[in-house]
Amino acid sequence: MPASPEDHQIAADLAQEAGRLLVELRDRLAAEDTPPAVLKAEGDRQAHELLMERLTALRPGDAILSEEGKDDPVRLGADRTWIVDPLDGTREFSEVPRTDWAVHVALVENNRPIAGAVALPALEMILSTGTPATLSATPANPPRIIVSRSRPPAAATHVAEALGASLVEMGSAGAKTMAVIRGECEIYAHSGGQYEWDSCAPVAVAAAAGCHVSRIDGSELLYNQEDPYLPDLLVCRPELASAALEALASFKG
Repeated sequence: MPASPEDHQIAADLAQEAGRLLVELRDRLAAEDTPPAVLKAEGDRQAHELLMERLTALRPGDAILSEEGKDDPVRLGADRTWIVDPLDGTREFSEVPRTDWAVHVALVENNRPIAGAVALPALEMILSTGTPATLSATPANPPRIIVSRSRPPAAATHVAEALGASLVEMGSAGAKTMAVIRGECEIYAHSGGQYEWDSCAPVAVAAAAGCHVSRIDGSELLYNQEDPYLPDLLVCRPELASAALEALASFKG
């Protein structure tokens, strides 16, 4: 069943609300010279508690899977499950004034995301399935591939070599995926290990904007699985999907 307008709005509103909380928290704790480890822990905790409280009140019949919460197996039999990452990119969040961190809120039904939102709070930006973004008319040539600033995954460097692409460094998975939508890069290929909460909302938002989304072998990304480990993905402009998948077919990761 398609998501209701209210589901799309809830995802956007809650991602935005958690994002505001995180910006205010970071500003306050950074002014107090709080150690980065404490800033990370408080950001994770407070954003998680806010999202759990709001979702439980607004959608009491739905299950929730959060990176910061205890996994309840009841979600596996639920018709609808919210998958959230209260603070994606805790490292970047703790490194003031970095902006490449995010909040993810997504709704899954029949293992597929049907609504989602990604907040980029430090940029005062929210991207959602309720009001899908529009991709720019043409991609950059040669294309740009976005990677982690500290450890570029082998899949991304493999595709970059095959397509003659340049590498762009950035933090959180949500920020990377939104960079494809926002025209800051054309391809995001990841092979280094992730979990469902890392990609669910970003994939929902990217698909709504017209991007190609899949595993790096081209298979469908499925969510609310018993094991939430979902190690790889490809998000890219649709006109580059065939070339990227062809390059990834020869990747030996």
